[in-house]
Amino acid sequence: MSGHSKWHNIQAKKGKVDAKRGKIFTKIGKEIMVVAKMGGSNLEANPKLRDVVAKAKAANMPLDTIQRAIKKAAGELESVTYEEIVYEGYGPSGIAVIVEVLTDNKNRSASNVRHGFSKYGGNMGSNGCVSFMFQKKGEIIVEKNDSLDEDEFMMMALDGGAEDFISEDEVYVITTSPEDFGSVRENLEGNNIEFLEAEVKRIPDNYTAIDEETAVSFQKMLDMLEDDDDVQNVYHNAEFPEGFEG
Repeated sequence: MSGHSKWHNIQAKKGKVDAKRGKIFTKIGKEIMVVAKMGGSNLEANPKLRDVVAKAKAANMPLDTIQRAIKKAAGELESVTYEEIVYEGYGPSGIAVIVEVLTDNKNRSASNVRHGFSKYGGNMGSNGCVSFMFQKKGEIIVEKNDSLDEDEFMMMALDGGAEDFISEDEVYVITTSPEDFGSVRENLEGNNIEFLEAEVKRIPDNYTAIDEETAVSFQKMLDMLEDDDDVQNVYHNAEFPEGFEG
């Protein structure tokens, strides 16, 4: 794994995420519905649903909101059928970008995503144009605290099946294969570990450093894409300048 500080990029958007918490809950709720419809609404029998519920809890999503999404998927409440689509392309200065969408209208989504790319100096590409630059990995982020001994915690994570363990200034970043993510997460939960983030995501093999001017333009592009109700996740390989606030 690269020694690049993943938490630096996470911190850069944390304030924005906090400000859009209601929208975040809506997006996670859609994800819960899709996973529950595919694998059933029983948490014990659907490991992917357990993973998404853990992601929801890490985002401080209320329990009744989680349960409502599961009930919708189970047919107990009126629901919408969503299609999963992945768009790929380039931001300003050739930044690799992947946009994951859950939508009930793919024409609307394609138009909105294409506009988000083009408005700020990017362009949407064909399937596969940048996805080879990313790997799907489970990532669990835990805040450092005095009660958590670093060496013991590292051994707990690695012995539980984690691929990598990185200690950063404020957090520990635990990386797993997608297949082992659920078991590693559940093992840590069983040891009363709380997460800042816990999900399977696309992690770039290498990061591209960008200057302040490019960062400003690219952040506007990210904000526009992430504000779209159909967009679930946006992944990229940009490394923002140290101290960039957006």
